[in-house]
Amino acid sequence: MEILKAAGLKKYYITDTYEVHALDGVSFTVDEGEFLAIVGTSGSGKTTLLNMLGGLDVPTEGRVWIRGNSLKDMEGEERTEFRRRNIGFVFQQYNLVPVINVYENIVLPLRLDGARIDMELLEEITELLGIRNMLNRLPQTLSGGQQQRAAIARALMTKPALLLADEPTGSLDSAASMEVAGLLRSCGERFHQTVIVVTHQEEVAQTADRIIRMADGRISGQEG
Repeated sequence: MEILKAAGLKKYYITDTYEVHALDGVSFTVDEGEFLAIVGTSGSGKTTLLNMLGGLDVPTEGRVWIRGNSLKDMEGEERTEFRRRNIGFVFQQYNLVPVINVYENIVLPLRLDGARIDMELLEEITELLGIRNMLNRLPQTLSGGQQQRAAIARALMTKPALLLADEPTGSLDSAASMEVAGLLRSCGERFHQTVIVVTHQEEVAQTADRIIRMADGRISGQEG
């Protein structure tokens, strides 16, 4: 069953001297429960594409539908609320708040939304990610891999239908990268979520069900 559809996505940046086509007509669909990797070199358009899929940016042309809802038709606050309740984000730099402990970081999106904290789910997620005994620690006392696990836990706590990860292993060594890639797949399967990972690491991409390759703002190939 289709959960996401991108149609004719374009993103142009115009300066005084030239026009940059960050995205130049990208279309594809993603099925519910799929683990998709979007691969490309720096400047290929992969992060711009992820920002469009997550409603963090608005395309110059084209549309994104998530569960049949068009992001383009939503006003700013409506889009923010839809994003918070349907999409989880994992970034390369973790984006953990340094002055609060891991537990408070994980439940922060729920507190901001005034939502109930599901302690049973919290225990299940932190056990799966191997950070259950680290909840009282501050982020800077953790390794990079452990901080990324905390960031994944934070994204999962809102029970998103769609989990978007932008270079989630970019700051990690090879062994930790593969661990995080494996955890993203395991979490997707365990919690019945669709996972889209942007990466430049081929070994991470190969763990996905399908690979979309980007070059010069366009899809240059697909595998799987």
